[in-house]
Amino acid sequence: MIKTMKTKPADTSGAGPAVSNPAVSNPDVSAPQLRGADVEVQGLHKSFGAKAVLRGVDLTVSAGTLTAVLGPSGCGKTTLLRILAGFDDPDAGTVRIGGHTLAGGGAPVPAHRRRVGLMPQEGALFPHLSVAENIAFGLRRTRRAGRADTVRYWLEVVGLEGAAEARPHELSGGQQQRVALARALAAEPRVLLLDEPFVALDAGLRVRVREEIAAILRAAGTTAVLVTHDQSEALSLADSVALLMDGRLAQVGAPADIYERPATPAAARFVGATVELPGQARDGVVHTALGSHPARLPVPDGPVVVVLRPEELRLERSRDGVPAAAVQSVRFYGPQSAVQVRLADDTVVTVLTAGDAGVSVGEPVGVRVDGSVLAYPAPGRPPARS
Repeated sequence: MIKTMKTKPADTSGAGPAVSNPAVSNPDVSAPQLRGADVEVQGLHKSFGAKAVLRGVDLTVSAGTLTAVLGPSGCGKTTLLRILAGFDDPDAGTVRIGGHTLAGGGAPVPAHRRRVGLMPQEGALFPHLSVAENIAFGLRRTRRAGRADTVRYWLEVVGLEGAAEARPHELSGGQQQRVALARALAAEPRVLLLDEPFVALDAGLRVRVREEIAAILRAAGTTAVLVTHDQSEALSLADSVALLMDGRLAQVGAPADIYERPATPAAARFVGATVELPGQARDGVVHTALGSHPARLPVPDGPVVVVLRPEELRLERSRDGVPAAAVQSVRFYGPQSAVQVRLADDTVVTVLTAGDAGVSVGEPVGVRVDGSVLAYPAPGRPPARS
């Protein structure tokens, strides 16, 4: 468990002063301000041989915020992270951090001069060094007294002050990730890059550790870029989500916008479970087997693909005025049930209900949609104009 964060001791060694900031779990204590910097990426292209990995990526990350770059395997998100870190150079485009051009404006600034921290997968701790020595690794140019104070401080922030002399193999996976975070932040980076740092943790531990780490980053005012393929991780932790698909940014926005107003059906499918129906759009209203509903986003008249989330559907008793369906299967998961139903036009959809759905296979039911729906031009039709 990460403990309350205390004010960093005054440091006269040149490592920089601490600035008070609300702590993670106790309003009476303070966390350091690390003075996060803006990140600006413009027109970024990168190919490896004949394979284009990044295709004109534009991305802005505001200082002190956490942006998640979300996408499937092979979409280019790790390559983007490596270019930000200075491990790879772009073929075209620019990278600026804190207003300074680091790539694309002549000779690229090498990785060790960028003040960009990295928290890699599985922590990548040095096995022959103690916890304290791992944290101190990036502080070799700091005076010994200041270095000891900084290590002691970050050990307390991540709740491992009693494990300073332990070796990495003596720690749990979650503890190792906290050490990796402390090591990265101790060097006071302007930007912290996180490369799927929770992927090796068990599911329950993963949720707890990522929430603790996000709380520390926000309390410290760090600018962070998280690369992940985990939708729940991106949506729950980030201030902004950049959805990267096939080397291009499909959409950038607040987590709620990415989930509730995806730019394309493909984006909707990647971010969460979908229910898709054919429909017809006319004058801003979409007509489907589930009834007629206002379109959530502009869509031209004609054939459309309607995309719903399973939780947007409601089961009712079969009655006049409610689209009829027959229950095909019921799966109970404890907090919720997934009920698969067949509509009158033979379309099969899944409805999520709280707890036990209270229906049986073969039972007639009604299916209702509340509010507006997402609709996209059917394949082969031009996209909507806003």
